[in-house]
Amino acid sequence: MYNYSALNQYQSVGIQSKVSASSPHSLVAMLLDGVLEKLAKATGFIERGATAEQGQAISSTIRIIDSLRASLDMAKGGEIASGLASLYDYMERRLVEANINSDAKIIEEVVSLIGQIKSGWDAIPDNLRGA
Repeated sequence: MYNYSALNQYQSVGIQSKVSASSPHSLVAMLLDGVLEKLAKATGFIERGATAEQGQAISSTIRIIDSLRASLDMAKGGEIASGLASLYDYMERRLVEANINSDAKIIEEVVSLIGQIKSGWDAIPDNLRGA
């Protein structure tokens, strides 16, 4: 029998190690990847009719998006930070709607939006990423 508790602890330690050794830029990249991962799971749960798991995946996604919003520096970020905050709010509202209606098309919309943010984030040159 497989010990899932031990596996979860191992994964948790691995994630904590990765986070503690990461730059702020890398942390945001990991959060964006986490959103995409959770949304892929949510889509699968919708397709299988696994409502409880779907709700958990979407709730986790919303928490990650909240973390992304909290990481915005509104003073330094100006219009870009303000625009991202509004976009994150929009995505969260759409995800609530997707969860209520079990709508994978809405999930696809949010995946597309996060994908665009991630593409821009990944394109930031190394010399501008900060330490």
